[in-house]
Parts: sequence; structure tokens; C-alpha cells
Amino acid sequence: MRIYLDNNATTPVHPAVLGELNDALREVFGNASSIHKEGQTARRRIEDARESVARLIGATAREIVFTSGGTESNNAAIFGVLGASGGGRHHIVTTAIEHPSVLEPVEELERRGHSVTRVAPARSGEVPAAAMIGAIRGETRLVTMMLANNETGVIQPVAEVAAACRARGVHFHCDAVQAVGKINVDAKALNADSLSVAAHKLHAPKGIGALFVRQGLVLERHLLGGSQERRRRAGTENVPLAVAFGKAAELATDLSPMRRISELRDALERELLASDLPITINGAAARRLPNTSSVTFQGADAEGIVIGLDLQGVAVSTGSACSSGRVEPSHVLRAMGLSDAEARSTVRVSLSRMTSPEEIDRVVAVLRDVVPRCLRAAGRESEVGAS
Repeated sequence: MRIYLDNNATTPVHPAVLGELNDALREVFGNASSIHKEGQTARRRIEDARESVARLIGATAREIVFTSGGTESNNAAIFGVLGASGGGRHHIVTTAIEHPSVLEPVEELERRGHSVTRVAPARSGEVPAAAMIGAIRGETRLVTMMLANNETGVIQPVAEVAAACRARGVHFHCDAVQAVGKINVDAKALNADSLSVAAHKLHAPKGIGALFVRQGLVLERHLLGGSQERRRRAGTENVPLAVAFGKAAELATDLSPMRRISELRDALERELLASDLPITINGAAARRLPNTSSVTFQGADAEGIVIGLDLQGVAVSTGSACSSGRVEPSHVLRAMGLSDAEARSTVRVSLSRMTSPEEIDRVVAVLRDVVPRCLRAAGRESEVGAS
């Protein structure tokens, strides 16, 4: 049996969500913009789903825009804010550890003449709130900061930074894709002006997400051609995926399983730290998501570990990102102060609501077998006790 521990990349679809999806595919085929019965049935199902997503993040339904996922939500917010600013060149503040769906739009805006300040994290993985606030200038138009990092799970001081932005009249965007469903996320309490969510991190299918836009704010539209989503995003709505997202949002409002997941993650780390393996837990000194562990196996090749685990039925990921066929050291880990070699020795283990204690025991056993072999291949076997 396979053990899947790469849930920060994507989650398996929950059986209850799959049931709703299949029912909608069979029965709710109308175009939600049509005025006949089939169209209005589709409209009701979309609006019910919108209410569920809104409740999950402490918003109202009118503040939720359905998108194709987290990447579109982040792009829509970032370009939408600058597009609605009426032209001119502005200043953007972000962090050095954002997801590429934030970093690349910001880089594009920089190429267009806007200025950008990228704030680095401390060694703990947390970006200091004071440094973010201190980077805000008179011409700052946008501050964008993730709520929790996808590689380390470290939770960022979003509410403090966003409050400072609100006081200065600066738009604050939050990429909450990794946090929603794992910790309590309240867009209003966070002082966010816009906030991104992706359904496939919540045991729903890929291809749908949401963008919270605080009531009264206007973003320049990035898709034109229809009046859907209250003229905020043109295109025929994907009713089955919206229905599935709504069901997943309902399930995600119950955070009680996260305590068990946190205990499993901590047990995994305790077992690894008690072994002879040369490891470091990245972000352990900071508040983290309950399901995420970033582990550096000093001197071992992370890709070799991932492949070795995969051959024994365990799916995890590296702390590196693949770009154009080349494996680059993780920009997150490098920003935290890890060397290229350390970043290339880092594996991310991310649990889900479906993870069991037996699976964690199995993963520890497999790592105790695979890592020493990777170290021997690298000529570092003397560092692994009697292995």
C-alpha cells in the first residue's frame, strides 16, 4: 500500500467531496447564467458553495470570487491592485520566501518599472513584522505576504503587518493557500484586503480556488467577456468543481483533526532526532502548520532520498523546485540561511487528515534504511553511527 505524504503539493480528494462532485457532474449541467430551471439550479449550487467557502475564511459570500486556483488568485490580486491604481509607478513590498505565483508576478511588475522590496526571513523561517512594516514607503501600493510557508510550514505575522498597511492605506494581499484548512483563517481578523485559497489543498479537486476581496475594494479585472462573478471574472462557471470546493470547505471548518496530525508530525520528528541520522528540522523554533516537516539530512542527496522512499511506497518531496529540467536549491531555504548543499539535502514531509500512526511508523523505518544508503553513496557513512 502506498503512503502519501506530499499533501502540501496536493491532497487526495475526500470521499464525501468526490460524491458531491460526481452528483453535480451527472445532475447539475445547466449554465448558471441561464434563467431556466436547469440554469437556476446550477446558480443555487454555486452560491451555496460560495457561502461555504466564505464561512471557512470568515468572509461574506459577496467577497468571494471563484478562480481556477491559488496561482490565478494571487495573480488576479497582484495585477489587479496595480491595474486599479490609475497608472504610474509604485512600490511593492513582499517576502523572499513567497510562492512563485507571487514572486513571478512581482518580478514582472518590476520589469514594468515598479520598485520592489523583498524582506528576508530570520533563520527560524519567520519574516520579522518590523522589517516588513519598516519597508513601507509613501509610494507603496501593495504589500503581499503569505500566511504559512509551503516548504517549512512556518506561520508568518500577517495580522500585524496587515494592520500597519490598513493604517497607511496600503493594500495588503495574503497568500493563504497552505494555511486554510490547517489553522484558523479569518480574513477580517487578519486585516487582509485580498486573500487566496486553493481547493486542492483541502481534499477537493484541482482547478478551482477563490479570491477574497474585501467589500468595497475594486481590482482591475484580468478576464473580460462576461458578467460572471459579479463582473469580477468572466467565463462560464465550473459548477461541479465549485460544488466540490464547497463540500471540502464545509469539512475543513472542523480543525479538530489537526491536533492529531500535529501529534503525528511531532512523533515523526522525535523518532528521527533520536536516530543516528544527521538531521536538522527547519523552522522548528517558530510557529508552524501542524502537518509540515522540513528535514535536512546533512550530506545526503534529497532527490536520492525521495526516489528511495518512492521505491518503497512512500511519497514525499524535496525542498527544491524544478525549473526547466534543472533542480535549483530552494529559494526559501537559501533565504533562511541554509547553504546550497543543505538545501539540496532537504526533504519535506506533509501530512493530511487521512494520515495514520501506522504510516508514520513505516516512514520512519524506511528513512532509517534509505538515508544511510544515500549517505554511503555520498561518502558520508561515518556520520551515521553504526549504520
